[in-house]
Amino acid sequence: MVKFPEAEGRLFKNIFVCRRCKAKIKAPVLKVMAGKVKCRKCNYKILRPVRKK
Repeated sequence: MVKFPEAEGRLFKNIFVCRRCKAKIKAPVLKVMAGKVKCRKCNYKILRPVRKK
């Protein structure tokens, strides 16, 4: 889908999805792994990376 690295960085770098409400959140990887980032909509702490189609 992505043809060049700049577009891949915009679409996938530091973007995560809430596992409960599917909201997108932009946050650093280390904070997400440490559990310091939570969803703005439902306050859920478990996030997953955006899926590459």
